[in-house]
Amino acid sequence: MSRFADASYRTRRRALLSCATPVPRYHLDKRVLVTGGAGFLGSHLCERLLAEGAEVVCVDNFFTGTRRNVARLLEHPRFELLRHDVTFPLYVEVDEIYNLACPASPVHYQFDPVQTTKTSVHGAINMLGLAKRLKARILQASTSEVYGDPEVHPQTEDYWGRVNPIGLRSCYDEGKRCAETLFFDYHRQHRLEIKVARIFNTYGPRMHPNDGRVVSNIIMQALRGDEITIYGDGGQSRSFCYVDDLIDGLLRLMKTPASFTGPVNLGNAQEITIREMAEIILRLTESRSKLVFRPLPADDPRQRLPGLALARQALDWAPSTPLDDGLRRTIDYFRAL
Repeated sequence: MSRFADASYRTRRRALLSCATPVPRYHLDKRVLVTGGAGFLGSHLCERLLAEGAEVVCVDNFFTGTRRNVARLLEHPRFELLRHDVTFPLYVEVDEIYNLACPASPVHYQFDPVQTTKTSVHGAINMLGLAKRLKARILQASTSEVYGDPEVHPQTEDYWGRVNPIGLRSCYDEGKRCAETLFFDYHRQHRLEIKVARIFNTYGPRMHPNDGRVVSNIIMQALRGDEITIYGDGGQSRSFCYVDDLIDGLLRLMKTPASFTGPVNLGNAQEITIREMAEIILRLTESRSKLVFRPLPADDPRQRLPGLALARQALDWAPSTPLDDGLRRTIDYFRAL
């Protein structure tokens, strides 16, 4: 076959596949793939999906996720756990895909920055290709880090962000930005049903105790009686959403009409400084640890707060867990480790 005939064949084959009728499915329950399903957010999402009656295929390479996070689900008749890295293609039959796979804390994503970028970009390509083949709806767990160190406060979905493309955090920030680009290009070019959530700081049980993030770091130091590390003067602001509220937002987003793609911010609109958070955790843990101040890491955002008008309008969603209640549950989890 000549090179031109071969190209013509590939063109016709792609055209046929793009308009092919989906293969009939004979299962009774909705089947859902969760990448990064053994991680902090993924394990909570798997539980909620099972509670709603879905069959769940949980995929994780266990770089930051752990079998412990999903241990009590292993005997569930509608739960399946696969060790797999999303930078390689995956062939399963599902109806919906939640793409959560990617290390999310600086300690973890800076350990192997090239692999972090590949996880966001190659992972998105592989999961979008799977969704295209199956004609499945797919949700991307993006991040507030796409806004970088913002000049707009609070950050709304129409803000393009201020990101350093060559800094230490760029492997994560730019990887997630590229993943969003891929999702919207697949939507426009292949009419794929996509949903994009921009997740702000989230906390709760099953956070990794050594991930270096604000809540887990301060809690672990307070419980051990170590000095509490505050970067900068502690005046930089964040907002913290409890994991149950965040998962509820993801589920609501997946159920929106096909015409609603996002991106949509998911987080908490209650702004708090890092120093204030440390003082609350010291009070709740009854710790006598002292605060110590260290230089700010490179490109650390000065402020981070989601605009939630779109989430309220499109998802009828807003976080409801008070900060003290969520922190108490998180502290209890870390005490038991």
